[in-house]
Amino acid sequence: MKSLLRALILLGTCCGWYVPTHAQSGVVPLDSIVAVINDDVVLASELREELRAMRAQLRERNIRPPEESVLRKQVLDRMISLRLQVQAARIYGMRVSDDQLNAALEDIARQNKLSLRGFRDALEADGYKYAAFRERIRSQIMVGQVRRRIVQSRVKVADREVQRYIENEQLKDGADDSVLVAQILMEIPEGASSGDIAEARSRGEEVLEELRQGGDFGEMAVAYSDGRNALDGGKIGWRTVDELPAAFGDALSAMKVGEYSSLIRTPNGFHIVKLVQKRAGERHVVQQTRARHIVIAPGEFANEEEVVKRLETLRERIVNGVEFGRIARAHSEDRAALRNGDLGWVSPGDMVPAFERQMDLLDESEVSTPFRTQFGWHIVQVVERRDFDSTDVVRKQRAREAISKRKESEEIQTWLRQLRDEAYVELRLEED
Repeated sequence: MKSLLRALILLGTCCGWYVPTHAQSGVVPLDSIVAVINDDVVLASELREELRAMRAQLRERNIRPPEESVLRKQVLDRMISLRLQVQAARIYGMRVSDDQLNAALEDIARQNKLSLRGFRDALEADGYKYAAFRERIRSQIMVGQVRRRIVQSRVKVADREVQRYIENEQLKDGADDSVLVAQILMEIPEGASSGDIAEARSRGEEVLEELRQGGDFGEMAVAYSDGRNALDGGKIGWRTVDELPAAFGDALSAMKVGEYSSLIRTPNGFHIVKLVQKRAGERHVVQQTRARHIVIAPGEFANEEEVVKRLETLRERIVNGVEFGRIARAHSEDRAALRNGDLGWVSPGDMVPAFERQMDLLDESEVSTPFRTQFGWHIVQVVERRDFDSTDVVRKQRAREAISKRKESEEIQTWLRQLRDEAYVELRLEED
């Protein structure tokens, strides 16, 4: 049960799914409003429970929590951001059906090796309100939906960007390396004055000095960073260098694991970046198969049994020496018949699973017995196999993904800032 509660604490704090409860203490304090967000509010009881969950998460990660006032601000900022995103999702008309919600709950239960009923019982036995938990997850799914909509409408990757990315990467050593990066961000608001910029720079210099004096990067990220990942010790996850802002890549290329940068200026503010871990990229070699096949679909003129018998007869003729391509041209019912049934070189995952399983069982020149896929009944022959270096193909895919991720991150950050700037937010922490 402890492992389940630990998973829920981490899940709830990271995603806003932690359910407030006073059942464990048996005391229900008087409530008050600590923040007004447009037409919504955050209650003091909700903030207390989020803080309790966050302290547990920091203990799990061996990160010393900052001063209480700093932690309260960080947690409340996260709560406000989540509420604003849920409000935006509703404005965009995002809806989550009960079927979608139940599927998400079943996934969470399965991750905890429980049935949905067992998961619900475990929650309620420990003082968690299942109905509230469901609604938190519904909100989180809505946030995911609205983020995808924002990204899809704003992020486009052109072929020329992919080519330029690859050309630039080929000039760098370790182009395919991945890095685990953490950051401390001193954010600059849109339309910032020169005074705002100078103040952010000054805060950054103070943080740098504290780091030089031996301060723990993760603890200082929790205490000082304005970034979305501040409460995760500033970690922004594994990325290839070019999935990060270009200014980060320039700094990281000269850093060793464990080192951190000086102040880096981007449109979002001043950053201090730490290289937490690094892993080398690798070439991608796959075994490709060149195959040809004959496919016949049951229909008005031949049922399943008749199609199988027909293919068995054709296979026997091929095994006895009739050229496969000749049979394929005369009998196969797909476009490959025009190429003597030739499917060309195929990589793992290119064919439907049922076809690939049969193909993989064959030796070169061997012809399969008839087998079924959603397209009909087939016989397949493996012509030859080869090891194929697909690094260039993978590089193009990763280039597109890297550019897309970088743009998505920038757009989401801009959108979240716009949500906050355009919202009515009133903080009442002093009343708690």
